[in-house]
Amino acid sequence: MFRFSWLLLLSANAHAAVSPVDIETAAQIYQQAGMREQVRASLGTMPAHIRQLFEGNTSSSLSEPQSAAVTAAAEHGFRIDVFETPALSALAANLDADTVKKVAAFLSSDLGRRMVAADVALANLSEAQLDKIMSGEIAVPSTPQRDAMFAKLEVASHSTESTVQIFLSMGTAVALGTAIGAGMDPGPVEERARKSGESSRSLLEENMREPMRRYIAYDYRDFSDADLKHLLSFLQSTSGKRYVSAYTASLGAGFNAMGKRCGEQVGDSLRELAIAQLTDSTDRAPDLKPAPDLKPAPDLKPAPDSKPAPDLKNQR
Repeated sequence: MFRFSWLLLLSANAHAAVSPVDIETAAQIYQQAGMREQVRASLGTMPAHIRQLFEGNTSSSLSEPQSAAVTAAAEHGFRIDVFETPALSALAANLDADTVKKVAAFLSSDLGRRMVAADVALANLSEAQLDKIMSGEIAVPSTPQRDAMFAKLEVASHSTESTVQIFLSMGTAVALGTAIGAGMDPGPVEERARKSGESSRSLLEENMREPMRRYIAYDYRDFSDADLKHLLSFLQSTSGKRYVSAYTASLGAGFNAMGKRCGEQVGDSLRELAIAQLTDSTDRAPDLKPAPDLKPAPDLKPAPDSKPAPDLKNQR
């Protein structure tokens, strides 16, 4: 979903035009887009959602020690420092000099700065407020013309598809990490998680498309019709499309890294708990739950979308 299809040309000069940029250049775009602020805003609720992932994929509730272990693992794994290194590497690998120049110009413009400011502000709303926005309980005045524009923005930014993809791939990363941490064979676990995700992808996308349009409409509620047309024009441009792909790849890499780190800690902690309980003859040893298939928890918010500087609290 997030692979960027580079044009493979024979000309050396043409090839140089799409050469990846360095980390420092990518970091400038990362900063301009407000990625750190938005990712950081999403991390506080991750322990609760990771517990939901495990509890939703096991036959019985987690014990109190197991729940505490999962919470500690999520706090250990879902940190901005774990996110940033792989995220910046992916962003750099999927950007080229010409795209960086045009994207930087857009993000430096009045519209670009207002877009990032709106995204960051929305990312810092409470989870309850975000629920109401995506359900339509909190709505903003609109017109048929603006509704059509928001629908086009959702399509151009691949918001729904990338949200679902990052969510599913992060779940697979948690499952893989859990298997590794528990000393299990990660291959079958990863395959089960992948198949589970693929089987639910279509339904998730169908159910998420309208909430994502409401989300975008609320995010850009103060933008004029002309602003929305300008933003859509950027997203539909060659540089805009490359930026969306690079941005999505960056988010995917960062959240996958955090998910895997969390899973490894979960697996290791649950294994240690099981061993400790087995040595205590007065207590019944709880079963060490295998790494889950990680079917999405019913109320787990979607992963971040791929529009420029998306509101990452969707992940919450």
